[in-house]
Amino acid sequence: MDTLNILYLVGAVLIFASIMASTLSARLGVPLLLLFLVVGMLAGEEGLLGIEFSQYGLANFVGQAALACILLDGGLRTSFKSFRVGLRPAITLATWGVLATVMILGVFVTWLLDVDWRFGLLMAAIVGSTDAAAVFSLLRNGGVKLNDRVQATLELESGANDPLAILLVTGLIALNVDPAGQTVFGFLGLLLQQLSFGLGMGLLFGYLLSRLLPKVHLAEGMYAILILSAGLAVFAATNLIGGSGFLAVYLTGVLIGNHKVRSTEHVMRVMDSFAWLSQAVLFVVLGLLVTPSNVLNVWYYSVAIAAFMILIARPIAVYSSVKPFKFKDREIGFISWVGLRGAVPITLAILPVMAGIDGAFMLFDIAFGVVVLSLILQGTTIPFMADLFKVRIPNNKDPEEKHEVWVSDKASITLYQFQVKSGAFAIGRHPMGISNRVNPDEISVFALVRGQQIVIVDENTKLKFGDSVWYAMRGNHASQIAKIFNDTTLDRKAIDDFYGDWLLSPSVKLGDLPFFTGVMTSESLVDKLKSKPEDHEKSMWEQTVAEYVKDSLDMAPVSGDTVAINDEWSLVIKEVDDKGKLRSIGLKREELPKAG
Repeated sequence: MDTLNILYLVGAVLIFASIMASTLSARLGVPLLLLFLVVGMLAGEEGLLGIEFSQYGLANFVGQAALACILLDGGLRTSFKSFRVGLRPAITLATWGVLATVMILGVFVTWLLDVDWRFGLLMAAIVGSTDAAAVFSLLRNGGVKLNDRVQATLELESGANDPLAILLVTGLIALNVDPAGQTVFGFLGLLLQQLSFGLGMGLLFGYLLSRLLPKVHLAEGMYAILILSAGLAVFAATNLIGGSGFLAVYLTGVLIGNHKVRSTEHVMRVMDSFAWLSQAVLFVVLGLLVTPSNVLNVWYYSVAIAAFMILIARPIAVYSSVKPFKFKDREIGFISWVGLRGAVPITLAILPVMAGIDGAFMLFDIAFGVVVLSLILQGTTIPFMADLFKVRIPNNKDPEEKHEVWVSDKASITLYQFQVKSGAFAIGRHPMGISNRVNPDEISVFALVRGQQIVIVDENTKLKFGDSVWYAMRGNHASQIAKIFNDTTLDRKAIDDFYGDWLLSPSVKLGDLPFFTGVMTSESLVDKLKSKPEDHEKSMWEQTVAEYVKDSLDMAPVSGDTVAINDEWSLVIKEVDDKGKLRSIGLKREELPKAG
């Protein structure tokens, strides 16, 4: 009994320490997942507690279950809008991108370690895929608002590339153990089986569960447990029939999350806690499993492999995968950099150990070192790289908090919290009179909080700096209201600098804008028109702003996309609705280089 209680105590203390360490993440600029790893290593055999843990089978069990939970949560938060703008490039990255990374990195590892090519490819396959836990955690909680196309591509890639990575690792393990018994056709057949069964099971049970939820009435906390248990059942069943459980559980989450009903709100709240708990437990267990001295003994291999992967293999794979989809070079550069490695490579590195392959422990130690370097180098520099590659867009349209209140099984009202910032337009105005563009029938004041106290709103109430206002809203007005509450001196300047000083309706014709009256017939623009395909029915100046933008982009538009009109003027997309329709476009005047 004492032993059992000690286990409970140690486990609870480790999780508690991991969660408390998370408060340091934002202050230190260190990825949260790395802190979880550190807590596990400090508790391990060479750490402060000296816990000896070498149960690779148990660690694999924990890893598989935790990753399934993380992918389920990631799927629940993935909107169909992400598929519209990022599905094709993400699928290409999850297939060809992984294969290209493994092949390029495999050649380098084979040379570096001076080993058989099968062993070198196995090492490359272990670290060849990005990690969903790391990507979801750092992109969604990193405080950086990215171009929707870039964010969607990275998130969908991380959720979809695990099946191929796992298949490559298991296939290469078999190739190392029994080279004569493996064939190319056998491998391709297994790949097709994994993807097709995973896709089918995910879509089938995701659809069934999304239809089941509205008809089941449970206590609030039970919905998430129901979804989690169902997701793990789909994961296990898909694996049993030879499919990809990871792909199936991710797609299950996507279908449930996009079929919003009364119960979905409860699921989202609790699943967030489950996902964080899974990440904490997973990374603490992996930290316990590793022996730091062994990792340090092969640190030069880890550094060399991480450097080659980040600077050469990943960029080549990404460029060849997404360039056909008209991605800009700066977007490709950022996607290349955010190839975060996390729990998946370490979990995959356990499999060769369990299979008894010679040199498997070295593979595990090198993979662990690569993950730590990736989290430190790539994880801590995401905000800097987002600015460097110009994929970051101003974040001035999000409310402080958002809660959905379901008034029936199919109808809901959303509560939004806005805080009055210094210099905001809202200061000195009545909470209901801040915007004349919103129909009063679609918005009402739910609560006004001032100095931690609720203030009764009457006709004489005026907003002050620091007030928090809760609105009950129908319709998509949150971003518009947020602008009124935000700092007009700092935030507005950043927005104007990004989108331009003029806001255009998508339906206005380029030729009707007074800015271009004197240049429509200029020689440079005439030449530009002549260079356009002859089958264009309209000239540039006869097109609406929306038509010109869509023709020029040749891809699904997202906020932040820029289209040049000439050397001096450009159009910057500001708002796009969920169906891909342009709502507002900024006109920006570029600063011309000074003569001399």
